[in-house]
Amino acid sequence: MRTQILVGSRGSELALAQAKEVVEALREFTPNHDYRVVAIKTTGDKLSEVREGKFEGKGVFTKEIEESLLRGEIQLAVHSMKDLATELPSGLMVAAIPRRVDHRDALISRKKEKLDRLPGGATIGTSSLRRRSQLLATRNDLHVVDMHGNIDTRLRKLDKGDYDGIVLAAAGLMRLGLEKRVTEFLPTKIMLPAIGQGAVAIEARDDDNESLKLVSRLEDKATRRAVEAERAFARKLGANCRTPIAAYSKAEGDRLAIDGMVASTDGRKLLRSQLVSTNPNPEEVGEELAESLLAKGAQYVLEAA
Repeated sequence: MRTQILVGSRGSELALAQAKEVVEALREFTPNHDYRVVAIKTTGDKLSEVREGKFEGKGVFTKEIEESLLRGEIQLAVHSMKDLATELPSGLMVAAIPRRVDHRDALISRKKEKLDRLPGGATIGTSSLRRRSQLLATRNDLHVVDMHGNIDTRLRKLDKGDYDGIVLAAAGLMRLGLEKRVTEFLPTKIMLPAIGQGAVAIEARDDDNESLKLVSRLEDKATRRAVEAERAFARKLGANCRTPIAAYSKAEGDRLAIDGMVASTDGRKLLRSQLVSTNPNPEEVGEELAESLLAKGAQYVLEAA
C-alpha cells in the first residue's frame, strides 16, 4: 500500500515551484509514497499591496500553513526560509534545510545597465526596506520607489517603462527559469541578502518521527549552520519590520563566516560587521556578530526606525 504525504505551501507560482522541488527530491528515494502539494492561503497572501520584506521572518506567510500542520491536515510544510519566524510555534521544528541555492539579489534593468552605470535619478523598483537602504547607501542619486505584485507583474511593469530597473531575489528568478533576465547579480559587498534568502525550510511536527526521518536525507549541514547563525543574529537584534537588517553566512569545514548589517531606511546610516569563527554553535556566532553591531551603535539605528 502506497503512503500519501500531504505537503503544505503557499499558492504563489514561486512557492509551488519550491514545494515541487522538495517533492521531486523525496520521490527519488521513496518511490512507494504518493506526494501531493496543498496550496494554503496565508495572512500575508490576503494583505493587498503588501510590502515585500516588511514581514520577512514575521510568520505572516506561514501562520495558516503551520496551523494546518499542527492539526495534522498535512504532514510537511515547505517555506522560503526568509518567511519563517525566528521563533517557531510549540510542537513544530525545521526538520530539514536542503542545500541553499543562490543567496544574492539581482538587478534587472530595462536598458541592461549595471548598477554603477545607471544614470542619476534612475527609478528603481523594490518594496524591500533592506534593498532600499543598501541601494541608497551605494547610489544616493537613485530614485527608489515601492513596487508590488508577483514576479511576472513586476517584470511587465519594468518592460512597459514604469521603472528603469528592479531588484529581485536571484533564487526566485532561477526557480522560475528567469535567470536570463538578470542584468547583474549584486555582490554581498553591495547588497547583503535577507535572513535565510535562497534557502528552503521543510517544517514538520516535532513528534512525527516518520516525517522527520523521511526528510532527513534532504538535510544540508553547511546550509543549516549558516542559516541558524543568520537567524540568531536577527533574534539578538530584535529587529522589527521597519528595520532594514541583513546577514549572510557561509560554513566551510569548521569555519563559519558571517556578515551582517543594520541600516536606516534612507541608507544614510549603515552599520556593518563581519566575523569568522570556529565556534561549533552557529547561534552563538550569530549572536556575537549582533553584539558587535550593537557595540557600534546599532541600537540607535533600531530605535530610530
